[in-house]
Amino acid sequence: MKCLLVASESAEVLFYWTDPEFELSAQEQYGASQEDGERPPAFEDSINTLFAPIIISCSTMVDQLGDSYTSFSTENNHIYVLHQFDECLYIAVNGDGEESEDDLKRKIYVLKKLTEMLFGMVTLSSTLLRKELRPQDTELRCRVWRKLQGLLETYSRLRDHDQSFLVEAVERLIHPTLCEQCIEFLERRLVQQINTSVDRAGEEVQHAFILVHTKLLAFYSSRNASTLTSSDLLALIILVQHFYPSTTDPEESTPEDMDSASAPEIFYTPEPSPTDNDSGSERVEPDKPPVFQFVDPDIQVAVDSLQTLEVPPQDPSTPSRVFLETTLKEGFFPMMPHSMYCLPMWPGITLVLLTKIPNSQIAMSIYNFLEGFTKLEKRLAEGQQGSPASRGQLPVNELRSKIDKFIRVLGSSDIQAPFLQSVWAEFKNRAFSRGGSGLSKELLPWCRNMKIQLCAIYRQCYVAEGSSRQRLSTALQDRALTMVQDKLMDWKEFLLVKSKRNITMVSYPLTYLEEFPGLVHFIYIDRSAGQMIAPSLSITERATSELGKGPLAHFIKAKVWSLVGIARRYLQKGYTTVTLRDGDYFFCYFLWFENETGFKLDVVEIPSLPDDSAPIGMLACDYYRKLLRYYSKCQPSEVVKCYELLTVHLGVIPTEYILQHCSQLARKLWEPSRIPLL
Repeated sequence: MKCLLVASESAEVLFYWTDPEFELSAQEQYGASQEDGERPPAFEDSINTLFAPIIISCSTMVDQLGDSYTSFSTENNHIYVLHQFDECLYIAVNGDGEESEDDLKRKIYVLKKLTEMLFGMVTLSSTLLRKELRPQDTELRCRVWRKLQGLLETYSRLRDHDQSFLVEAVERLIHPTLCEQCIEFLERRLVQQINTSVDRAGEEVQHAFILVHTKLLAFYSSRNASTLTSSDLLALIILVQHFYPSTTDPEESTPEDMDSASAPEIFYTPEPSPTDNDSGSERVEPDKPPVFQFVDPDIQVAVDSLQTLEVPPQDPSTPSRVFLETTLKEGFFPMMPHSMYCLPMWPGITLVLLTKIPNSQIAMSIYNFLEGFTKLEKRLAEGQQGSPASRGQLPVNELRSKIDKFIRVLGSSDIQAPFLQSVWAEFKNRAFSRGGSGLSKELLPWCRNMKIQLCAIYRQCYVAEGSSRQRLSTALQDRALTMVQDKLMDWKEFLLVKSKRNITMVSYPLTYLEEFPGLVHFIYIDRSAGQMIAPSLSITERATSELGKGPLAHFIKAKVWSLVGIARRYLQKGYTTVTLRDGDYFFCYFLWFENETGFKLDVVEIPSLPDDSAPIGMLACDYYRKLLRYYSKCQPSEVVKCYELLTVHLGVIPTEYILQHCSQLARKLWEPSRIPLL
């Protein structure tokens, strides 16, 4: 019973996602009220009717009280979490007890992150974002919704089953020799050949990396490229998994298992015993017994609902337009356009190329203008008024000359900007002419209009259909793919197995269970690099790992997921160390800071967060980057690194040994984490 909805202030549904159980419940609720023979309402109408009272009440509270509720629960134990981003209201619902308030809030922020990755600075204008999420064309709307629905499905699957998305840090495949060889190959052969080719259509590869399922084998960034943030890298992995989902490990299941998992129940009817009268009649083939298939109607409705989420398979040669955070010498730009080429080498192993597109300079100019108008809005709203010639207006005059030049450049290109020209002319007339109002609050609506028109130009250049006509040629992509396949051909099977059995204690002959008796599981996270190390948690019956077969690993997995949630709640309150006994197990969580040489820095009191703050993590909102910035103020002369360690021990182990294990484990894992990846 899960649902996620985005609505406008006028209670118009801009996007929704539901699981089959929620959809079935809504259809039963509103279908039952229809008279005999009357056609039941479309599901979108049912969703609108269901949530309209909540949306309207929320808007009323904001208008009259300047505040609104952020969550509530109903008598039937449904949890609702609400969050307002500009003029869009996000509502997440859970009715089966599988998600907490924090999970729902995190899902809302992840959806916002995904929309920013897909639509870029268009999300800065609620007017344009509404048109992107809910286009007038029904077919286009279905495509947009299905893509976002599929991404949410992928994120939920990864969050529930993948440790890297549980703690929101990238997991690496640690094999020093192969890792360094791949980095060198990406740098000296692959990226260099693509960027010097005449078939690249003006694009330039800035980042190239190889994924084995969700784990990172190697990553290379060109020297003039900005650092790819952990938040963006995690979001890109979600996109890759959406296009090419990881299949079940062939070692863990047989074809019969996979067939039986998707087939309906089949009841075989035995053949009647042959009689003398049947001797001349046609016999039923023994390998084709008559069958009776039973499919539950509710299950069939669920299957039909899932089929509506299907998206046509991605053409590998067609790039996806993605918008990523970039820091250049010109400054910081949060949503710069890139082309993403997702090239599957084999099932589970993917090469990803991120290219800089030729006209990205326009996006940089637009962001600077949006920043300028935002600052001007703030000044005008605070009452800092005056004539154009008054003191302190130089930034406004500078903004004026730059926009005039920008519009002249657009006029000499294929970009259509008549509305921008019209609004800008009216703005200048009001702000700078003698008969105008000058820089006063009367300009606030025109500042907002200018921001909308700038976002519209951005949309026309990078988001609208047909905006990504230039791309690497298919022949160049095929050549790049073949080069990497030839490089990894002998490693293919090894990588696929290692991605499922990722052994972290690579430098030692003993496994972590033998070296640290009583240690059941751990997760080590380098928050400065956004990377994590952890033993695999296999929960299938066939898989045998250090934790045994399925049931035990499933039990430990549930404990680990619970520990991460507990650690986050304490971290939100400002605690950096947590020890907890839970039945037969003892949990530990530590967060600490070091310098570049591995010397542990002094502990400082970190600020607690309010209940309505963004969720702790790195995917939707990078809490740890803010934490590092906060701590660095206390250590201005040091390059500060942040680490986390979560451990699960058997409860019979004495506490002093557990703490000793944690200290030794952190030191042992520090060295493998230094293996170069970039």
